[in-house]
Amino acid sequence: MKLQLAGSGVQNLFTAYGAGYVAVNQTRHTESLIVLPNQPVETWPPRCLEDLGTDHFEAVLRHSPEIILLGTGTTLRFPSNEIRRALANTGIGLEIMDTFAACRTYNILAGEGRKVAAALLIPQ
Repeated sequence: MKLQLAGSGVQNLFTAYGAGYVAVNQTRHTESLIVLPNQPVETWPPRCLEDLGTDHFEAVLRHSPEIILLGTGTTLRFPSNEIRRALANTGIGLEIMDTFAACRTYNILAGEGRKVAAALLIPQ
């Protein structure tokens, strides 16, 4: 599916997604990644929810977003209570959804000028 958002001044937007990939600014990514509106796209080590640990969020937290969108792959799945508690203790919002929903939500929030981060699991 292709996504479009009218000119918003945001550097990074999701432009497409499909089985096993997402595209940021027309560049296709097949590995898990972190996307922020005005930062370089970063590869993210976890491949699936079972790989995910609290330490994986350090790369996101250093940018001090107001909200993190966690895309859990093709279906909505919840991370461990430990991860949810650790992120709740930071005071940063966490929204959990499937990866494609996270792409759509990110584009809306980034277009509104929100300080959003998308941490997306792209299963292989």
